[in-house]
Amino acid sequence: MDTLLKNLKVEINEKIFLKDPESSDLGRRIVEKSIQMIHEMGFEQFTFRKLGKEIGSNESSIYRYFENKHKLLLYLTSWYWSWLEYQLILKTMTISDPLERLETAVSILTREVVQDMNFGHVDEVTLSKIVVEEYSKSYLTKEVDEENKNGYFSIYKRLVLRLRDMIVAVNPEYNYAASLSSTIIDGSLHQHFLKRHFTALTDCNHEVTATDYFLNLIHLIVKPT
Repeated sequence: MDTLLKNLKVEINEKIFLKDPESSDLGRRIVEKSIQMIHEMGFEQFTFRKLGKEIGSNESSIYRYFENKHKLLLYLTSWYWSWLEYQLILKTMTISDPLERLETAVSILTREVVQDMNFGHVDEVTLSKIVVEEYSKSYLTKEVDEENKNGYFSIYKRLVLRLRDMIVAVNPEYNYAASLSSTIIDGSLHQHFLKRHFTALTDCNHEVTATDYFLNLIHLIVKPT
């Protein structure tokens, strides 16, 4: 499995970028440093001017890769969902029992992220924090329908549908598999956010994880009696 991961290339919709950042050292530095800066200062305060200064390159050189910082955020979040999808596929592909496969998938999608050394220029732990804090800003826009038509959210949607199919495999009689799937994936981000900022509004803490909560949820809702 480790060998497979090392040979994988995260695929992103080519309409999101002007030039593939994976194709050059500068592109990879743009990705690496933007993750760090967005995490440290927030998406609103982040600019290409500040990024260019940090990486020692002209602001115009960044615009050769991304049209604007919104497209960069779409790229980063798409990268995260694609990377998570690889984890999901590789760790569930040999599991034959439907319930065990679903439990494993939920665990992967809701757990605290650990560093993956197969992608040296991407800090997945920090990127996961950006997704928790900033992902909604990538789609809560006036352009969301057009961007959806262009496939900007296809990886995220594909991930939701993969989990939906696993729910159906456990209980074909359950009528709300897609809603539950998106609730688990988006709800996990929300629980991680609450744990960091509004601790009184969640039961998740250092002892109780978001994974504990969502595994309990699928056992209550989906698991056949």
